[in-house]
Amino acid sequence: MSLSLSRHLPKDRESFSTLAVLVAFVGLFLVFATQADAFLTLGNLRNVLVNNVVLLAIVALGVTFVVSSGGIDLSVGVSVDMASLVFVSALAAGVAAPLGLAAGLGAALLVGLLNAILIARLKISPFLATLGVLFIGQSVQRLATGGGQPIYLVTKEYAAIFNAISRSSLLGVPTPVWVLILCVLATWLALHRMGFGRQVQAIGARPGVAWYSGIRVPSRLTQVYILAAVLAGITGILLSATVRSYVPMSGNAFLLDAIGATFIGTTISRERRPSILGTLLGVALLAMVKNGLLLIGWNFYWQQVGIGVLVFAVLALSFGLQRRH
Repeated sequence: MSLSLSRHLPKDRESFSTLAVLVAFVGLFLVFATQADAFLTLGNLRNVLVNNVVLLAIVALGVTFVVSSGGIDLSVGVSVDMASLVFVSALAAGVAAPLGLAAGLGAALLVGLLNAILIARLKISPFLATLGVLFIGQSVQRLATGGGQPIYLVTKEYAAIFNAISRSSLLGVPTPVWVLILCVLATWLALHRMGFGRQVQAIGARPGVAWYSGIRVPSRLTQVYILAAVLAGITGILLSATVRSYVPMSGNAFLLDAIGATFIGTTISRERRPSILGTLLGVALLAMVKNGLLLIGWNFYWQQVGIGVLVFAVLALSFGLQRRH
């Protein structure tokens, strides 16, 4: 009897945790819908989706792979910024838009490659390695922009390029949303339906066992950190097209939110592992809270307090249930 019951506890815990997160989501949605008149307007919901959810979600998808591998990436903001800097600088220099896009993503890829060399080859801990890359990336931005000066491209000659990226639509769906859909499909297949994802999760669960089972751990870690950087670079391109400029260190705004969304997403997993669906739920929750608190009129700093309390509450519920069962 007790053995039969114990077999069902993990499943029950998973269902209860998922239900708790969904109830929190619905509850907060109803609070904001009743307290902020503009919350349910089509314009506001579209703005949250295109400018908040899309940008953060793409970065968080990359972080999901990193956390699944047992690591952390504190330099995703640098990948966002370097892609934005190189893309905008290339356009300002008269480079064709496709080449500018390739150059921006290439800059982000180099950030991921540097992380991979430090972590997979030199065996530096992911926290210290990516923290060092974060400091280096911030210094490079300041040096490249005369101390951190923004680069604005607001003239008409650039409008068509930026509009094609950030304001166009296909079948009534904004282009950035299509980009997110493609990224979600690709990462979901890679993490949950392919051998690559199973190997990444194995490395995160038991790296020693993964090594002795024949998994090429350094190669897989290299691919993970490059993937995370390139996804962050896509956000950098979309961000530049949205604001029509490069703003130094603007990528830092995505770092903690992406990590928070990923760990919030682990609460819906029985094994407390990151998942694409869980990360998207975490992103939606954070984006909704930010937008709702803004519309209610909370000060920016109190908004950060609210988000911090939300993260603590969700994680405390998750680990509390895990300890009980």
